[in-house]
Amino acid sequence: MTEPLPRQFQLMAAYNAWMNENIYTACAEMTDAARKESRGAFFGSVHGTLNHLMFGDMIWFGRFINRPAGFTRHDVIIHEDFDQLWAARRILDRELLDWTAGFTTEWLNASFTYKNMAGQDLSLPAFIPITQLFNHGTHHRGQITTLLSQAGIDPGITDLPWLPDLARFVV
Repeated sequence: MTEPLPRQFQLMAAYNAWMNENIYTACAEMTDAARKESRGAFFGSVHGTLNHLMFGDMIWFGRFINRPAGFTRHDVIIHEDFDQLWAARRILDRELLDWTAGFTTEWLNASFTYKNMAGQDLSLPAFIPITQLFNHGTHHRGQITTLLSQAGIDPGITDLPWLPDLARFVV
């Protein structure tokens, strides 16, 4: 197996922050009522899905930095107010960028033990739950882009090669 590289996760953190900003900008075109309208998505609404995306990032990141999120349900609404949710999203994205900047190959391959939401202890190489953190976000942003498209809002380009400043990750 090829060793995971720190820059792979730095790239994913940059993509995560860029896409979250794009998604929130597109969602800002909707009224609050439209964002909160049930649209048949797993978490109901655009706002519910944005909250779940934040929830997932807070859970996973919290495990790594020993900052338990304290949530007991997957459908928690962290912020009812869209602007407050967006502000919290920006702070968390900045933290993820700063966190991944310190990664080493050795640490990514080291065993990481955490408790899942059922209280079970799991141990995996760190790169696997980190990959889950970013994959989870990509999955739910995909749901949001579908909901936006159905509402007549263009979420813009979502492809990694269009990440601004992509060249800094290419060696």
